[in-house]
Amino acid sequence: MTHAHALSVEEAPPVTPPTPSGSDPKKKAAKAAKSVKKAAEKVTAPRKAAKEAAVKKAAAEETVTKKAAAKKTTAKKAVAKKTTATKAVAATKKSAAKKTTPERATAKKTPAVKTGAAKSTPAKSTPAKTGTAKTTAAQTGATKPVPAKKAPASVPPKTAPAKTTAPKPTAAKNPAKKAPAKKAVTAKASTTKATTAKATTTKAAATKAATTKAAAKKVTAKRAPAKKVAAEKVTPKKVAAEKITAPSAAEPPEAPAPLGEVTVSPAVDAGDRERLLAGTHHEPHAVLGAHPVPGGIAFRAYRPYALSVTVVAGDLRAELHDDGDGFFSGLLSLREVPEYRLLVAYEGATQDIEDAYAFLPALGDLDLHLIGEGRHEQLWTALGAQPMTHQGVTGTRFTVWAPNARGVRVAGTFNFWDGAAFPMRSLGGTGVWELFAPGIGEGELYKFEITRPDGSKTLRADPLARRTEVPPNTSSVIDTSRHEWHDQEWLERRGQAPAHEAPFSVYEIHLPSWRPGLTYRQLAEQLPAYVKDLGFTHVELMPVAEHPFGGSWGYQVTGFYAPTARLGTPDDFKYLVDALHQAGIGVLMDWVPAHFPRDDWALAEFDGRPLYEHEDPLRSAHPDWGTLEFDYGRREVRNFLVANAIYWCEEFHIDGLRVDAVASMLYLDYSREPGQWIPNVHGGRENLDAVDFLQEMNATVYRRVPGVVTIAEESTAWDGVTRATHHKGPGGFGGLGFGLKWNMGWMHDSLGYVQHDPIHRKYHHHEMTFSMVYAYSENYVLPISHDEVVHGKRSLVSKMPGDWWQQRATHRAYLAFMWAHPGKQLLFMGQEFAQGAEWSEAHGPDWWLLDPAYGAEPDHRGVRDLVRDLNTVYRHTPALWERDTDPAGFRWVVGDAAEDNVFAFLRYDAEGTPLLAVSNFSPVVRHDYRIGVPDDIPAWHESLNTDAAPYGGTDLTNPHTLKPDATPWHGHPASIHLTLPPLATVWLRPA
Repeated sequence: MTHAHALSVEEAPPVTPPTPSGSDPKKKAAKAAKSVKKAAEKVTAPRKAAKEAAVKKAAAEETVTKKAAAKKTTAKKAVAKKTTATKAVAATKKSAAKKTTPERATAKKTPAVKTGAAKSTPAKSTPAKTGTAKTTAAQTGATKPVPAKKAPASVPPKTAPAKTTAPKPTAAKNPAKKAPAKKAVTAKASTTKATTAKATTTKAAATKAATTKAAAKKVTAKRAPAKKVAAEKVTPKKVAAEKITAPSAAEPPEAPAPLGEVTVSPAVDAGDRERLLAGTHHEPHAVLGAHPVPGGIAFRAYRPYALSVTVVAGDLRAELHDDGDGFFSGLLSLREVPEYRLLVAYEGATQDIEDAYAFLPALGDLDLHLIGEGRHEQLWTALGAQPMTHQGVTGTRFTVWAPNARGVRVAGTFNFWDGAAFPMRSLGGTGVWELFAPGIGEGELYKFEITRPDGSKTLRADPLARRTEVPPNTSSVIDTSRHEWHDQEWLERRGQAPAHEAPFSVYEIHLPSWRPGLTYRQLAEQLPAYVKDLGFTHVELMPVAEHPFGGSWGYQVTGFYAPTARLGTPDDFKYLVDALHQAGIGVLMDWVPAHFPRDDWALAEFDGRPLYEHEDPLRSAHPDWGTLEFDYGRREVRNFLVANAIYWCEEFHIDGLRVDAVASMLYLDYSREPGQWIPNVHGGRENLDAVDFLQEMNATVYRRVPGVVTIAEESTAWDGVTRATHHKGPGGFGGLGFGLKWNMGWMHDSLGYVQHDPIHRKYHHHEMTFSMVYAYSENYVLPISHDEVVHGKRSLVSKMPGDWWQQRATHRAYLAFMWAHPGKQLLFMGQEFAQGAEWSEAHGPDWWLLDPAYGAEPDHRGVRDLVRDLNTVYRHTPALWERDTDPAGFRWVVGDAAEDNVFAFLRYDAEGTPLLAVSNFSPVVRHDYRIGVPDDIPAWHESLNTDAAPYGGTDLTNPHTLKPDATPWHGHPASIHLTLPPLATVWLRPA
């Protein structure tokens, strides 16, 4: 058979030649399909004539020249009688252009195709999918499959779109400008009568000699060589077929007749071609790949820069026709789509690959449904780059949410950062784009090339990338986790008691600067041992998620699902968490859902329009940090963040999330002047969308990951931060659902007090007692965090007034007061050994202060030893943590001794066993200081004294058992006498 883009096929079966039809193009396909089998039996291909023609090549060439010269005078005979077949002649490009005769395709070793019977019965030809009813006079005859290197397309004459009446023939104008539609077109045999093809319409009445002659006269436009034609422009949605015997004018055009199988062009039509080139195609899988069409299976590939593309299906090998611009196509006479591969030849290399456009979507309907609802709690399993085996083939599934994009392509190291050959398909109304790329695996770099609504392009990192390049590089990395966890014992134990009823002392660290230069795995060898030695129950990691600017300390996140690559891979980070768990240390992580930076390769206007950020600039722009706030009212954005919280807890076994900047999320007028914000629907300043998000996040995390805790850094008096989401407060809001909240008020007031000179502290005595007014309104953490030791605020010890001894003494007394106060404790790195300098992310803590060769090393080591003992006593004294949120667990003894700068209170455990804490923030020794105590405790002993010599103090202690006498004091029925060291805190327990 002769067909469009005839392939070099080994052992390809012959196909019955088509016959023309003048019927309505809308009815052609259906009628042709019904009569294919019948027509195939009646119309036989003259194979013998084809073979003889191949032998008599020279004679045929002479015939071509004569017929071309006599074309205008023989047009009527060509229509009324029979068409004389000629061969495709090699090297006819120049002669075709000079003689203004129809251009002939050249083919190596392609035999000439002779015409079939002179009187073919009219039948209905199958139109292209675009509905253009253009058929040209083609040669009908069987083509013997012979291997060929390349077969440039014959130049199709330009015709008008099909109508119900005969279409008006037009002259061929630069027929190389647009790709032909899916019509009957041959790649290996040239049409010898293009003028007749122009005149031959889909209606028999339109095949009159006069019409043919008129069309023939118009075929004078200058033509370009075939190879260049395909690469430049071909008339869209047109048929470019070989000559088909036209029906007699006397025959009724609509009469039913036997039909040979009608082939269509396998080439990508002009519209699809244009969209693929522009990167704006929503469904490339419907165009590229293998598709059943009338006449066989059409194969199409888009491989820019390729020299050739060959289909390999078992023993069958077929080289596709080069249509130009990187497009390759061909038609194989097969009954169904086979399992096949592509051999793509480039200059100096050939790739043997699976066709990415032969696969069904690798993302299921349930995933899409959940994404659309904003309730996909494991979103990271559906979006991003997921190495997998799909339909028996290994590769990577790429998925991304970009609802405003006109098109999305994948670019990476595997395609030299040219995403043209990797267009993704849109999966319905969810805004998700998908592509399964076979043969691409772990370690490859990638980004998404997004065509914005305005047609411009942007190259974006994957919002759900699970691994990234080391900054300042910004590419995403395909990753597969292979870490095997060994922390099962820890996970089973961590949920035995809620965080607010368990010992909870936290060491806050910035991983990149704790000991600069260490990787995650190297940190795993040092950090767990150090923290365990000091007795902290948890570490809190400043943001680990990827961030481009190290000076942000991680608080301007671009890779929400990827641990920073500065210290290693995601598996390396899992190794660190695993090591901490095995050492009995919980891992908290700072999480930043409040805002994100404006980097043009990250989330900002991700698909050309506000997507992750609010569309209202007044709502999206964060006034303090120059960043963008998330649109918490959009369900997909809320899903992105809620799933991210779950991701860290489930995939990395994180034990808790400290949520940064909650206050900036809760208030519409946060850091905004009047006129810079819009009230909510009730006229208030509360961000109702953010409230809903935080409630959903907390409820979902606690439901899915029992034993974890969420902690709010919230600096206002918002009611119900740690109240359950289903319990409404006085304001009508349900609780936000956090487990703990940073007590920023206590931190601010207490640091303000100790920074005053002791002689002035009596005027600020209330700053140390006011916290107990609201201590039980929430579940609190008492934080001395990184924020308090940077930007000119000085380190903790340097905040204290006086000389070096007084500074250290006050530092020690303050820490013991903090550990005894209701609430959990958090201390930033470097403060555990009284570092004098502010923290810097560039060099981290001053570890040299603990070098024995340093003269003041005992001073710093003493403070660190105190912190160790504070944690040890704390862990073994339930009174200090068991009833942190119960008012019955606390009682003032001395709260009004402002002149003495003394504070004393009792803490009780669940069984009523007390601990007495007494602090003296005066540099004066107070001998025989009377303190009221309960009368049911026969004796007390000192369990901790911050003035002890090992800590660097004066060693004024109470070494003996203290027995109360019956003297009522401070509202208690009994009292004891003790020595209060200067600038010190003493803990007493029942003997």
